[in-house]
Amino acid sequence: MMKSIVLTILGCCLVLLVSAQTYYVQLSTVKGNITLRLYDETPKHRDNFLNAIKTGLFKDNSFNRVIGDFVSQAGELDETILNREKLHPGKPLQRVSAEIKPNLYHHKGALGAGRNDNPEKSSYLNQFYLVQGKKQTDADLDKIELKKGLRFSSEQREAYKSKGGTPKLDGDYTIFGEIVGGLDVAEAINKVPTNSDDLPLIPIKFSIRILTKKEISLKQF
Repeated sequence: MMKSIVLTILGCCLVLLVSAQTYYVQLSTVKGNITLRLYDETPKHRDNFLNAIKTGLFKDNSFNRVIGDFVSQAGELDETILNREKLHPGKPLQRVSAEIKPNLYHHKGALGAGRNDNPEKSSYLNQFYLVQGKKQTDADLDKIELKKGLRFSSEQREAYKSKGGTPKLDGDYTIFGEIVGGLDVAEAINKVPTNSDDLPLIPIKFSIRILTKKEISLKQF
C-alpha cells in the first residue's frame, strides 16, 4: 500500500516536471541571433515580456542606447514613454512591479528590465537591456557592498571577477533572464559606434519571437 502511494506521488511529480515550461525567446539582429532564457523566479516580468512579444510591442524596435562595457538597451526610450504618459496625466501608469532578487544579478549576459527613477523600482512594459559590463576586482565589489549595503555571494564574486558584469545596478533593477546562446552577438552589438546620445550610428533593429517546445528540445544551450 505504502509503495503504491509513493509511486503515485512520484508519478504526479514527474507529470508536473514534464508539463512545466521554461520560456526561451530569440532576438534576430543584423549581427546574428541571441537566445534568451526567461527566469521563472520573476513571473511578472516573464509574462509581461511574453505578452509584449505576442502583442507586437517590440515591432520595428531597435537597440537605441548602447554603452560600451556597460549595457545595450532595446525597446522604447524613456523620453518616448514619459512624453506619451504626460499627454494623459489622469491615466494610471503602466508598469511591472519590481521583482528584484539577490540571487538574480547583473552578470555578463543577464537580461534586465529598464525603468525610470521611481521609488517602487517598477519596470517599463517594453524596454529591456543586455548586460555587458566588465571584469571586477574584489576591491571594486567591496566598495559596492559598502555603498549599497549589499552582500555578494562567493558565486557572484567569481562571476563578476572572471566574466564581468555591472554589479552597481544590483538591487535597483529587475533581472529576469539571461543569454544562453549568441553571447558573441551581444558583445558585437555593445561595440558598435554610437553618437553622443549613445544611439548606434547604424541602426541595430531586431525581431523577436518565442521559441516553440520543439525548437527548444532541438537546441543545445
